[in-house]
Amino acid sequence: MERGTTDVVWSGSWVAERLGVGLVGDGELRELLGLALRRNPKRAHLLVSNVLGKHVPQRPSVVYGAGVELGRRVRALLGEDGVRRAVVVGYAETATGLGHSVADGLGGAPYLHSTRRPVPGVARAGGFEEAHSHATSHLLLPEDPELLAADGPGSALVLVDDEFSTGNTVLNTIRALHERYPRDHYVIVALVDMRSPADRGRLTEFAAEIGARVDLIARNTGTVTLPDGVLEKGQALVAQQEAAGDAPQDGPPHPRPHTRLDLPWPAGVPDGGRHGFTEAHRALLEPALPALADRIAQALGDTPRSVLVLGFEELMYAPLRLATALEDRTDAEVRYSTTTRSPVLAVDDPGYAIRTRLVFPAHDDPADGPGERYAYNVAGAGFDAVVLVVDSAADTPALHAPGGLLDRLAPHTAQVLLAVIPSYVAGAPAPERQEEVSMQLPEPLRGPAFSSYAPDEVGWLLQDLSDTRLEAPTEEREEAIQSGGAHYAESLPVEYQPSAAYQELFKSALALSAARIARAVGTVTETVLAERGPRPVLVSLARAGTPVGVLMRRWAQARHGVELPHYAVSIVRGRGIDANALRWLAEHHDPADVVFVDGWTGKGAITRELAAAVAEFEKAGGVAGFNPEIAVLADPGGCVRTYGTREDFLIPSACLNSTVSGLISRTVLRADLVGPDDFHGAKFYRELAGADVSGLFLDTVAARFDEVADAVDTEVKELLAADRAPTWEGWAAVERISEEYGIHDVNLVKPGVGETTRVLLRRVPWKILARRGAGPDLDHIRLLAEQRGVPVEEVDSLPYTCVGLIHPKYTRGATGADGKAVESA
Repeated sequence: MERGTTDVVWSGSWVAERLGVGLVGDGELRELLGLALRRNPKRAHLLVSNVLGKHVPQRPSVVYGAGVELGRRVRALLGEDGVRRAVVVGYAETATGLGHSVADGLGGAPYLHSTRRPVPGVARAGGFEEAHSHATSHLLLPEDPELLAADGPGSALVLVDDEFSTGNTVLNTIRALHERYPRDHYVIVALVDMRSPADRGRLTEFAAEIGARVDLIARNTGTVTLPDGVLEKGQALVAQQEAAGDAPQDGPPHPRPHTRLDLPWPAGVPDGGRHGFTEAHRALLEPALPALADRIAQALGDTPRSVLVLGFEELMYAPLRLATALEDRTDAEVRYSTTTRSPVLAVDDPGYAIRTRLVFPAHDDPADGPGERYAYNVAGAGFDAVVLVVDSAADTPALHAPGGLLDRLAPHTAQVLLAVIPSYVAGAPAPERQEEVSMQLPEPLRGPAFSSYAPDEVGWLLQDLSDTRLEAPTEEREEAIQSGGAHYAESLPVEYQPSAAYQELFKSALALSAARIARAVGTVTETVLAERGPRPVLVSLARAGTPVGVLMRRWAQARHGVELPHYAVSIVRGRGIDANALRWLAEHHDPADVVFVDGWTGKGAITRELAAAVAEFEKAGGVAGFNPEIAVLADPGGCVRTYGTREDFLIPSACLNSTVSGLISRTVLRADLVGPDDFHGAKFYRELAGADVSGLFLDTVAARFDEVADAVDTEVKELLAADRAPTWEGWAAVERISEEYGIHDVNLVKPGVGETTRVLLRRVPWKILARRGAGPDLDHIRLLAEQRGVPVEEVDSLPYTCVGLIHPKYTRGATGADGKAVESA
């Protein structure tokens, strides 16, 4: 969810004040939900979710992340064996995308959603009623007739809805399915659980009645308090508003050309879960999404600053994933929502959740005949472009007719792009997963032969280049890199040799920050275990991530007695991750268990690099299933959702190079040294053993684990319930600084304490920006800057503790007398 909403009017206050409806729950509930009035004789109020992506346009990453996070909680509940035998079912229309996202977070389980669209030739496997809905009947139409059958004792059916109000729909579903497909475990998942105490007790009694275990997982819980006669009062209020003309209506049709784009959807992949969606389907869809998003971005052009991706009724997941990919691959502000069958009153008031309404006729030839459909909060929202995503079955003359949806959208945006994906035809051949050709890759390097870490602490998926001359003077490297003559990964900087004063500063900083680092280690490890457990495979990004991976492994061992595998791999900005390392991991572990680990985020370049690299790996035929999310110790840039802290503070492992990272160099990728069947390379600096503090760093932090355990437990509980979606605030700050200081290259702006330290140790620094009043966290920065003759400029309103600026357009002797950069000739 968007932050900063606590200072504005709650979008349920209008209904609450006029009907006396109350919303009681935890602190996030009012941020999560607003209220509106239904135009429905069965229920007066509508809970309007701000993270569902149905009625309120929201960032697609927030919508998708909400479902994935719930899925990971289910994964932690079921365990690995339970996940493999589970089936996920979502409810049409509102929760089809949410249910699919939960299935993604769960990983490994097939997904099916109920539907209100009968499909000729597909046998009905069941159905149930949703009593309070405007459209009550749900059909289950799996292509595989055995999809819903229990796979032995303990195989769970996971039912996903956006909200639990009474629990009646869930009871009807379980009752109908239990008669036909009996099982002993059901898991109910929702964004909010709003049942009364009596309804909660009824579910418990029902579970006992059928002799099954029923678990419930919800992001938030609360209750809705309704006064007597609320239905009649609500109907009267709707009639009053509509008679007064207060409810905003559509303007006249506004013919305007739209652009049509037939998306090259992967062959054999369903457009959603109406007939089932399997891991084989997912393995084909994921690598295709970036290219699909690029097609949309290309069709939109460079003009739009604000884009709405609008899905269509039950077709929620495909538009959502296109929107998340577009969000990653464009500078425009992207939002996502869908059209709906649900009739709701619109009131243009900040205290009301449904501000505007577009009304148009159904355009998919529905079985229940023609009728009105709606798009809420689209009119007047100021979108520069709307990408309407429909399946081919809904691309009918009614969609294009005067008064149709395309016509209704036109007055409210400068550009409409109609993106059509093929409707899935049940019975088509299922996609076959490409099997990876086994390669004879070497086993990981381990200490003491390679690195000063103990052999069980980490296995390095690297090749040893210790005997190769790779170092070049810092100034020579910088000139070559900025002139385009060489990539930074083709050579190594001369290893920094810390002075006695700097070594003492490191030890002092370690003593002061050890507890804070231990707490961050515990928080990120417990979050990973809760969401990716119970035995994730830690894969650190060498080398900054490797000390963190070792500490996470030590925490899991100390607190849970779990020995987690840990490997280190190379990733290179602009070149991607070591594909051979991924192949080795896929041959020895389930890719879904791999958790990538790094030390900290700056502006998020490596976060984006990893996501693109994993997608490219799968697109090239690599084994699917690697989750490109990175878990980091510190996330000051707001670039990831799994982190120990978002504070920008001194992590002593950033103070030094190899001597705090097992005596291993930064990784190397050069064509004459690394062949197509080789791991990326690195050097082991055995000669620096006398200055090695790698073990000191690990031991000092690990010694503080016990004292921070209680604080970690509290923090993790809060984090697991919180919205941790990346904000990318750091990227925006870097772009601003790049322009403000005339650099015009974000790669030369290195935000945060860790990245600034790297600038001073490895690159040619121009100047350091320090937040005014920053304390001991910057002592080592000031010392290094003094040693290199680099000015430290104190500034206000800096989102990081400090930012390092690499000398722009560097050539040796390029700094003028005024200290400013001189353009190279």
